[in-house]
Amino acid sequence: MVYYINVVIQALFIGIGLAMDAFSVSVSDGILLGKARLHQVIKIAFFFGGFQFLMPVLGYLAGSTFSGIIESYDHWVAFVLLGILGIKMIYEAVKGDEDEEHIANPLALKTLTILAIATSIDALAVGVTFATISAPVILSSAIIGVVTFIICTAGVYLGSYCGNIFGNKAEIAGGVILILIGTKILIEHTLFAA
Repeated sequence: MVYYINVVIQALFIGIGLAMDAFSVSVSDGILLGKARLHQVIKIAFFFGGFQFLMPVLGYLAGSTFSGIIESYDHWVAFVLLGILGIKMIYEAVKGDEDEEHIANPLALKTLTILAIATSIDALAVGVTFATISAPVILSSAIIGVVTFIICTAGVYLGSYCGNIFGNKAEIAGGVILILIGTKILIEHTLFAA
């Protein structure tokens, strides 16, 4: 019993740490949505939470065999994906309303998938760690996924509130947030890996 309590507490803290990038991106998505409806919030939070559940499981299955390869490139993948999406958001906000149908759609399957992958790559490495310490991966991953879902739900609502107040400037801020998250991930991995 004590073992499982420790597993739950550990997974909660890991989940909070892993969810921070997804939270920031959820805020950006909320900014883009303006007035977020419940089904939109659930869709975004489900994607982020789902990938935060899936990635540790995949990392666990890959085990330590591929950990060096994953850790060598994960930060570059996140940096490029978040950077491109952030620049696109800023461009569309600055461009104005002439092309309303081309404004970034945070609910598009492609966009959600890219963002969810970019913000959950670190969870893949966590799954590799679970394999090395023989942690119960399904329980731990489920907790991480649920924590991310809850945090991202709050993030979308927060972004939606800010988007309604600040309008186009909030969309620019959302793009800047994505670029900064990608840069943070890149810097953390390159500085602390040395």
